[in-house]
Amino acid sequence: MITGTVDATRELAVFLRARREGLSPQDAGLPPRRRTRRTPGLRREEVAELAGISIDYVVRLEQARGLRPSTEVVEALARALRLAPDERAYLFGLSRRGPREPDGPTTTAAPALVRLVADLSPRPAMLLNHRYDILDWNGAMAGLMLDFATVAPAQRNAVRLCLLHPRLRESYMDQEQVVREGVAHLRLAWAKHPEDPGLRALIAECLAREDVARWWSEPDVPLSGRGHKVIRHPDLGTIATDFEVLAPLHDPDQVVVVHRAADERSRVALERLGAARSAAASVDPGGTVGVSAATGR
Repeated sequence: MITGTVDATRELAVFLRARREGLSPQDAGLPPRRRTRRTPGLRREEVAELAGISIDYVVRLEQARGLRPSTEVVEALARALRLAPDERAYLFGLSRRGPREPDGPTTTAAPALVRLVADLSPRPAMLLNHRYDILDWNGAMAGLMLDFATVAPAQRNAVRLCLLHPRLRESYMDQEQVVREGVAHLRLAWAKHPEDPGLRALIAECLAREDVARWWSEPDVPLSGRGHKVIRHPDLGTIATDFEVLAPLHDPDQVVVVHRAADERSRVALERLGAARSAAASVDPGGTVGVSAATGR
């Protein structure tokens, strides 16, 4: 468990201080000062003025003195610090503000999303829940990344596999980016669902790695709904993909991740991969090719 290792109040303090120090007066819409500033970024009094709160309140927040700011204060701080959407979501999560589902997030794959993942073939696609457990995937995704059916269900988690699975981790050309993004995913998930014991256990397991712990100490959450991956495929060589993360309105705690080829060479490789998976499935229709975590297809 991560109790005693990761504390929301302390993380909130570190995040606010880092964002304040990283924002220039000009970026915040303030006039430049003539005198040299002894500290980088904004001063606490400037943040207080921009947010419409007291300087003492900002000081206590940055000193992790147990405050739980209201929704209005969190919104004001997000505006004052010019937070990006992912940073704003992280701030609200750390502050324990925002909507909560009374029964907690669902961990069962939505049937409509399972059908969507299948329909997206031959593009690689998978369905994840709020803590990035892999609920469903198609054959193209299994061929591109890893046959998830060979992984124990308890370890079938996208972030865990990217950070801890030796073969999958080594397949990424930019491993540092993968670690940073994995840590950012864990941060956002934990901020939104701190009560989830499975998520807390996952974070504790990942933090046992030195590089993961090092990036966790940085208060960045550099995420967006799309990105770029370059993978060393064992059979097809280097494959570059652009991916999109799709968040359904009716199932906000589940997302569909879909990859498409980023260049012509990768397009040909993915087509070959899709053809190979289809051929394997036709030869062994009862096998594990394209097995669905939700339905066992």
